[in-house]
Amino acid sequence: MDIKKFTLPQLEELSQKIRDRILEVVSTNGGHLSSTLGATEIIVAMHKVFDSTKDPFIFDVSHQSYAHKLLTNRWEEFTTLRQFNGLSGYTKPSESPSDYFVAGHSSTSISLGVGAAKAIALKNEQDSRIPIVVIGDGAMSAGMAYEAMNELGDRKYPMIIILNDNEMSIAKPIGAISRMLSSAMASPFYQRFKRKTEQFVDNFGEGAHYLAKRFEESFKLITPGILFEEMGIEYIGPIDGHDLKSLIETFEIAKGMGKPVLVHIQTIKGKGYEIAEGKHEKWHGVSPFDLKSGTANAKSSAKSATQIYADALMNQADKNDKIVGVTAAMPSGTGLSALMEKYPERFWDVAIAEQHAVTSMGALAKEGFKPFCTIYSTFLQRGFDQVIHDVCLMDLPVVFALDRAGIVGEDGETHQGAYDISFLRLIPNMTLCAPRDELSFHQIIEFVSGYEHPCAIRYPRGSFIDADLIESVPYESGKSQLLISNDSGKLFIGYGNGVGRAAQTIMLMEEKPSLLDLRFVKPLDSQMLRQMAQKYKQWYVFSDSSRMGGVGSALLEWLSEEKITDVSVVSFEYGDAFIKHGNTKLVEESLGLLPEQLAHSIQG
Repeated sequence: MDIKKFTLPQLEELSQKIRDRILEVVSTNGGHLSSTLGATEIIVAMHKVFDSTKDPFIFDVSHQSYAHKLLTNRWEEFTTLRQFNGLSGYTKPSESPSDYFVAGHSSTSISLGVGAAKAIALKNEQDSRIPIVVIGDGAMSAGMAYEAMNELGDRKYPMIIILNDNEMSIAKPIGAISRMLSSAMASPFYQRFKRKTEQFVDNFGEGAHYLAKRFEESFKLITPGILFEEMGIEYIGPIDGHDLKSLIETFEIAKGMGKPVLVHIQTIKGKGYEIAEGKHEKWHGVSPFDLKSGTANAKSSAKSATQIYADALMNQADKNDKIVGVTAAMPSGTGLSALMEKYPERFWDVAIAEQHAVTSMGALAKEGFKPFCTIYSTFLQRGFDQVIHDVCLMDLPVVFALDRAGIVGEDGETHQGAYDISFLRLIPNMTLCAPRDELSFHQIIEFVSGYEHPCAIRYPRGSFIDADLIESVPYESGKSQLLISNDSGKLFIGYGNGVGRAAQTIMLMEEKPSLLDLRFVKPLDSQMLRQMAQKYKQWYVFSDSSRMGGVGSALLEWLSEEKITDVSVVSFEYGDAFIKHGNTKLVEESLGLLPEQLAHSIQG
C-alpha cells in the first residue's frame, strides 16, 4: 500500500482501519495486542516518510509490527496471522521484501541497524538509504542495546532510532517543561540554529568551544535525552506517538540530519481499544477473546506446568527463607508474580537482561542462598556464557527452571524451546532433569531445593500430556523410574513431557512396549540402563527437544562408552530444522509426532 500521497486526514482514517483490522484478527487468532496497537501511528508515519523497499525497517522483537504487515500487501492474508502455514507474528523476510530481518528476541535491533548502516556506507548508498530502528522502552533494559549505541555514537553512521516509550518510564519525571523543550529541539529552527552555532564556534577556538559545550550541557540536564546525547547520538523528543502530524514532521527532520538520531516517542499501550489501554500486562500477548467484553475464550481446565511450578516453588519458599528467584521481564509468564508479591525482597524481575539474571544468581548462590533462575527455554540461550562462566565453573547450586520447553505453538521459530538439553548437557557440573506430571514436579522442586550443584529443569508450555501411569516416586540424583514392564523387546524411554507422549503411543499399539521415565538426562542412570540393555534391544526415545545433542544422543554416547553394540536407538526428537509456527497439534502432526503417527511408524 503506497501512502506517500495520502493527506493527513486520510492517514488518520487509515490508522483507525488498521487498528480495527488488528483487533478483528487478534481477537480471533490470539497474538500480541497492546504494543502493536500503540505503535500504529508510528508505523504509518514511517511508511509516509521512508521507503520500506529500500530503507531497512528494523523492529525490535517485532511483535509490534502488525501495522507494518498490513501496509505491505498482507491485508487479506492477515487473517492467517500466527496460523499454521500462515503469516508469522513477527517480521519474516520470506513473507515480504519489506521485512528486513527475522526477529523474535529482544534488544537486537540497534545492533542490526548499525550493521545495516555499515553496509550502506560501504556500498556508498548513504544518499538513498537509511536504517530505521523501532525499539520499545522495555527492550532498552538489555545491555546489547547500549553496546550498539556505544559504537554508533562513536562512528556516527546516519541512522534513526525510534524509541517507543509506552511506559512513560524515561520522561515522566520531567513533565511539561521537558515536553516544551523537546518540541523546540525537534523544530527545524532549532536544528538549523544548532548547525550554525557549531560552524560559528569552529571559527573561534577552544574557549568558544568550552563555553558552548557548558551551555549545551546545562540545557540538556533538564531534558530526558542527556544519556543518548552523551553517547554521541542526537536526541529529539518526547513526541506524542499518536499525533501523526508531529511524527511525520519529526521523521522528516531526523531523515535530513545525516547522523545518528534517537526520536523519543510516547505511546499508550492498547491505544484505540479502551479495555486494553494503559499498563495492563495481560494485554501484551493474548489468546483469542471476545472483542466486545475483552473476556478470553474458554481455555483448558487442566493446570498448566507453569502454575504447578509456581505452586511447588511457593511451597518450598514458605519453608526455606534461603530460596530466592529471578525472572527476566516475564513474571506472569513464568509464574513468579505471586512469589514476587509475597516475598518482594527475595524474588526479582530484572527486566530483559538474561545475562545479568544468571550472573547475579551465581553471586547469591555463593553467599549461601538457593536461587531459582526462571527463564523461558528459548531466552536462556541469551545467557549461555553466563551459565558456563558464572555458575557451572564454580559448581554453584543455581536452579534453572526452563518454561516453554518444547513446541510453543504460534510464536514459532524464534520461541520454540528445542535446544536447552543440547546446549546445557555439554557443560561440566550441570545436572539436567524433568518432571512428567504434577506430582513429579512437586517432587523435583523439593529435590533441587536441597541439591548442591547447578541443575536445569525443563517443562512445557500449557499442561503436561495426560497419561494414566503409576505414581511418581521421590527424586534421587541420576535415578530413573520404570513405569511399564512388558516382554515385547521394545523399550520406550521418555523424558519430561515425552513420557506422556510415549504412554499415549503405547495405548495405540497391539504389542505393548515397556516404558522408562528417564528423569535425568545428565547424569544417566547407568545401573537401570544396563538392565534395560540386557532385556530390550530396541529403544525408542520420546523427548520434546532437538535430536542433535539431545536425549537420544546421550543414550547413544552411553551405549558406545559401555561398548554395548546390540541395542538400536530410534529418537523421535526434533530434526535438524527450525520449527515453524502454528497450532501445536498441527505442528506436531507435520513433524510426525502425534501418538497415532508414532505408533504406525513403530509397528510398520
